[in-house]
Amino acid sequence: MMTWYLLIPILLPLVGACFVPFMRVARERAQLLGALFAVELVCTALAAWKCSGTLVLFTVGDFEFALLADGIGKFFAVITAAMFAAAGIFGFEYLSEDEHPRRYHIFYLLTLFALEGLAFSANLFTFYLFYELMTFLSMPLVLHEGTDKARRAAFKYLGYSLLGACLALFGFVFADRFCTTLDFVAGGSVNTLAVTGHTGLALAAAFCMLLGFAGKAGLLPLHAWLPIAHPEAPAPASAVLSGVITKGGVLGIIRVAYYVFGASFLRGTWVQTTLLVLALCTVFMGSMLAYKEQLLKRRLAYSTVSQVSYVLFGLFLFCEAGLTGALLQVVFHALAKVCLFLCAGALIHYTHRTRVPDFKGIGRQMPWVMWCFALAGLSLVGIPPLGGFVSKWYLAEGGLTQLGVLGGSLGAGVLLISALLTAGYLLGIVRDAFFPGAEFQQEELAAKPGWAMKLPLAVLAAALVVLGVWPTGLVSLIGGFAAAIL
Repeated sequence: MMTWYLLIPILLPLVGACFVPFMRVARERAQLLGALFAVELVCTALAAWKCSGTLVLFTVGDFEFALLADGIGKFFAVITAAMFAAAGIFGFEYLSEDEHPRRYHIFYLLTLFALEGLAFSANLFTFYLFYELMTFLSMPLVLHEGTDKARRAAFKYLGYSLLGACLALFGFVFADRFCTTLDFVAGGSVNTLAVTGHTGLALAAAFCMLLGFAGKAGLLPLHAWLPIAHPEAPAPASAVLSGVITKGGVLGIIRVAYYVFGASFLRGTWVQTTLLVLALCTVFMGSMLAYKEQLLKRRLAYSTVSQVSYVLFGLFLFCEAGLTGALLQVVFHALAKVCLFLCAGALIHYTHRTRVPDFKGIGRQMPWVMWCFALAGLSLVGIPPLGGFVSKWYLAEGGLTQLGVLGGSLGAGVLLISALLTAGYLLGIVRDAFFPGAEFQQEELAAKPGWAMKLPLAVLAAALVVLGVWPTGLVSLIGGFAAAIL
């Protein structure tokens, strides 16, 4: 039904990127791009509502370049469009003094184009092409500042991404042999006759693919690009790197684990055990490193390493409660982490400070920003009634259901320790911002954030509150996705 409409949310950012070089006046560029982000969000929502089925665009040998309108694809496409709109609008004010704003917006829109194509990919071939495009088109966002640190960060991001892509490509070759089709089929499409006698090789191929895509999501040992790339990119780019582009890896894991090999094929194998252990180690390690880090954006980057591995833990449980918790964590982490990085961008932009201790007392001068930071931080910790509590509840339930009392308790214990560390490294910033001490001497800021910065922060923080207080609709929607996949 109206499958051709899938092309609109994919091609609209590409067309917009072609016109950006001609938008020389900053005010007019902001108005046109703001309208484009709004139209993109509406078109993506309409595609999610109206479209169904598969659209084959062309074939390359034995492979089809095709698009698919299914529940998971629509879910990721809407989140992508919404987060890019929020960070894009914030960027108008943040980049007001930038020397190359048009270059930034070109690659920002091209990255959105790749991510929308990724979400609507119908098979492994199409997905892999858009996945590689996402890497190459987002790298200039890390490189944007042009400093030596930015160049090193960009090439480290590229190197880790290509390593992960090579692992995925290795698995791709064997998936073509062991599966009846490379199309995404809920439950997987493993050919039992082809696998007979080669189960170990098939599991190794699945492991390589899952680990390769998990590198984009920051799983050990392919996590090191995040704390390097995030601090060097402009804040709006850091926000989408953390909140959205890492989810490209998450989507790759979902497609491989649940649509190519199938959860039933992987459940109970060494692949599941290894990936669960890596996910829990990453959750703990990321929180510990974030707790010790003093550079604000790097602290948030280490937090992403930890929090996205919550998602991976839920996915690797291969049960309905775990998958539901993982998808809920995708939503609430995207909202919270985009909000936190944008708050960090506002703080850095107007104070020209980057270290955590330097933001003492800033809550008195930028209360709007710090209240949004506080709400996003509380959600990441998992404090009710904010959204993060809902996802973490389902993750703990999934762990106890699938791993038994001992394994589930261990998993829940790691998640709880991580939550306490998250409270330490985020809420300590909020405490010092609003209560710096009686002897603190306040310095007046030359300027403060305008509505282009305040509005996205308010919308993101409000969404965390509303979806946390009234989560039933979202839980039902995501629960339906999980049941259909399994």
